[in-house]
Amino acid sequence: MQNEITISDALLDGNGRLKHKGYARRPLLHYNPQNISIGPFGWFNFLRLKEWDYYGVTGPDYFFAAAVSTIGYAGVIFAYVIDFNTMTMTEDTVLTFLGKGVSLPKTSEEGDIYFQHPKVRMSFVRLAEERLLKVDWPGFGGKGLTAHLSLIQPKDMDGIVMATPIGDKGFYYNHKVNCMPAEGDIVFAGKKYKAQRSDTMGTLDWGRGVWAYDSFWNWASLSAQLPDGRAIGLNLGHGFGDLSAASENAAFVDGRIVKFEKVNWRYSSNNYMDPWNFKSPEGRVALTMTPIFHRQAKFNFGVIASEVHQMFGRYSGRIDSPEFGTIEINDLLGWAEEHRARW
Repeated sequence: MQNEITISDALLDGNGRLKHKGYARRPLLHYNPQNISIGPFGWFNFLRLKEWDYYGVTGPDYFFAAAVSTIGYAGVIFAYVIDFNTMTMTEDTVLTFLGKGVSLPKTSEEGDIYFQHPKVRMSFVRLAEERLLKVDWPGFGGKGLTAHLSLIQPKDMDGIVMATPIGDKGFYYNHKVNCMPAEGDIVFAGKKYKAQRSDTMGTLDWGRGVWAYDSFWNWASLSAQLPDGRAIGLNLGHGFGDLSAASENAAFVDGRIVKFEKVNWRYSSNNYMDPWNFKSPEGRVALTMTPIFHRQAKFNFGVIASEVHQMFGRYSGRIDSPEFGTIEINDLLGWAEEHRARW
């Protein structure tokens, strides 16, 4: 189940199906949504398309996220700030009809995003080895938010790219990048959260796809630093589409991927604050995430609904790899989530 894509090609064939299935270290397949063929009408294909650029920045005692996305029916622009000292979170969202004002690039490697709205201005700018994030949201949470951040992504840095079929003609094309050193400032309610390369890291979740109307998935992520100074990243996920060609389970050590096959999740939907456990059948992954904060985002508009339980906590355990041996993980901040959507 670990088919690595190593050639450059179009993502979808003329019938709207994936030409290649599996994972890659970089986005080699060219996203061509004009080939989507779910229904007989172009407007229907547009409504089924989901696209987003999401950035999460993990500091020593805070987490900041910002996203520009469209789910076909609407543009969804949001940000949130979590302060782990006070255990408080503020989140705000702007919706636009049919994605008005949202224009997202067809690759995660090039192209910029500029979203302007009476309530918020947000931009994600891609440079050669850097990503610049800017947010200006005067009314955010009734208190105001500005963010100016630089995330460093060297050209030879591995990520995890997934080309996953969902049903007959659905698909998920996704690029996740962990452990991008971050610097800059986030100012919320007059309080400044400093991002420094020595202790702050950014994560990118770039997604494009046509999903099932009723969808479920899990995602776990970690971007931190080991005691010896090496960067350690983790990306685990399942629950969406046909993962027989490859899973998205991987670790990253100083920008180099360590690929895993299946990883079993064990957690309680009755009490999300209970420990979350992750183990691979062959024993290469043995981790526990002990939650410290529960972010819940939920809406239900009948036809469209979403419920996210994003748990932030401390990871401990170990991972094993032929390349780097056994890596002990002790008390490192990350997250794991459960997401259900009707969209």
